This record gives sequence, structure tokens and C-alpha cells, in this order.
Amino acid sequence: MKIFLTLFLVLSSSIIFAQSELKINNKKCIPKLGYYLRLQSVFDDSRCPEGVTCIWAGEVSATVEVYKDKKLVEEKTVTFNSKNKEENFKWFATYFPKKIKSIGVAPYPKEGQIVKPKKQYIQIVFMD
Repeated sequence: MKIFLTLFLVLSSSIIFAQSELKINNKKCIPKLGYYLRLQSVFDDSRCPEGVTCIWAGEVSATVEVYKDKKLVEEKTVTFNSKNKEENFKWFATYFPKKIKSIGVAPYPKEGQIVKPKKQYIQIVFMD
């Protein structure tokens, strides 16, 4: 059983971390083993929509749930703006061993379009 568990963890981590990009969405399925981040909600989106000229770039906040072995261990509100970029990098880095290149909420707003909450996700891009 230990061999199977070790093999499972090695294979699943290599599949997850072979990607150079990760999307954290509001998917309900929580795996039984290891850490899992889930997007609970996105709110206070004041980012300047594409196609509009703004004085301020804006920011967006999201609530992220952290599970370990199917148990909720932390719920954190993360605000994405230019001021706390390093703080966000540090927090997300506690759950991912690869060096993070960028983090943001997608899709980016466009003028005249409303993004449905189910379509929103946190996008993490890792350095190769």
C-alpha cells in the first residue's frame, strides 16, 4: 500500500507540475490526499476593462480555500494589485514548489461584457 501511495503522489505531482500554467477555479471535487486550492469567489473587481482608458489600473479580490487531505485548513482573501504582488507570490508559493512568474484573475474584464462567476479563475504561471 505504501508503494502504491508513493507512486501515486510522484505521478500526480509530476503531472500537475509538468504544466507551466495552473488554473484555480471553483471546482467542487476535492482530492483525498495532499493540498488543493479552490476559488470560492471573486469580488470587488475594479480593474480597468480592455477598450477603456482609465486613470487607475484597479484591483480585484478573491477568496481562496485551501484543503489538505479533504479538510479545509485555511480560507484567505487575496487582493491582486501592484502593491501586494510579492505578498501574494509568497502565499501561493507555500503550496507550489515551482517558482511563480505571475498570478492573476482571469478572464480580464472587457468593456460592455459581464463575466459569469463560473468562468472566473486564478491563473498561476510558473517559470520554466
